[in-house]
Amino acid sequence: MSRSQETILTNICLVEDEACGKVLMQYRSPERYHWSGYAFPGGHIEKGESLHDAVVREVLEETGLTISHPKLVGVKNWHRDDGIRYLVFCYKATEFSGQLHSTEEGEISWVDKETLPQLDLAYDLLELLRMMEDEELSEYYYHERIEGGWRKSMY
Repeated sequence: MSRSQETILTNICLVEDEACGKVLMQYRSPERYHWSGYAFPGGHIEKGESLHDAVVREVLEETGLTISHPKLVGVKNWHRDDGIRYLVFCYKATEFSGQLHSTEEGEISWVDKETLPQLDLAYDLLELLRMMEDEELSEYYYHERIEGGWRKSMY
C-alpha cells in the first residue's frame, strides 16, 4: 500500500499593517474565480521552490510588496472530488516594503480589519482568519462534501 498521494501545494498570506489596523485584501472576480470575493493574496507553490520562497514570491507578484519574516500560522486542506489532496499553507506577515499595485489576479487594497465581516468575502475567509489568528489552532480541515457545503473542523 502506497503512503504517497497526489497533492497540490498552495499558500495564502495575511499581510497586516498593525500600526493602522488594516489588512491587505485582493478582490477576486466571480467571473474569473470559483473562490471569489475578497481574499488574502497567495497562490501555487512551484516545483523545487521552498514554502517560504513561494509565499514571498506570490505576495510580491500579486501586490507589489516584499514581505519579510512571514510566519506559518496554519494549514487549510481537503481532498478534491478526484482524490487529490489540496494544501494551503497559511502565513501572516507584518513586515513589508514596496509599492502596492493590482494585477489581473485581482484588485488590491488595504481594508480596516474590523470591517471584514461586512465585505463580500471569499468562501470561509472569516473562519480561515480565525484559525490563522488563534495560537491554539493550526489546521482547518474539510472532511467531506455534504449537502449544502462541507463538514469542517479546526484543530
